[in-house]
Amino acid sequence: MINLGVDAIAAALIASGWVRRDGMTQTSPRKNAIVKAHVKRFRTLAVLASTLICLSINTGCGGSIYAITSSGASSKLEAAEALGAERHAPYEYWTAKEHLTKAMEEASTADYGDAIKFAGIAEDYAEKAIVLSKQAHEGSGR
Repeated sequence: MINLGVDAIAAALIASGWVRRDGMTQTSPRKNAIVKAHVKRFRTLAVLASTLICLSINTGCGGSIYAITSSGASSKLEAAEALGAERHAPYEYWTAKEHLTKAMEEASTADYGDAIKFAGIAEDYAEKAIVLSKQAHEGSGR
């Protein structure tokens, strides 16, 4: 085995161009171009994301939040109705139905904060109606 000293190895690395005289390693020009392209792409995506966040905060998104909450409540209310909640859990069913109706009224006047609140209450009561209806079906042996 040939024993090269540290100075010989350092001289070979400097001669090959991978290590500069000040001890810092160099990368290939191709690798630098790839890194620069990724940094540029990341900056572009970061600017785009921050712009979208600012626009969504400034324009308000009450309508979309209401739509999501309302659709969840109405689908649960339909499921409760299919399970016979009018008969098995009338209080929960009608409370959910009336809160959903009130949420629609509030949304029609662009009062989305109240509409979201009423739709959330409707969803909670519809879920309770589903649970009670399922329990009534299990108790009757269906």
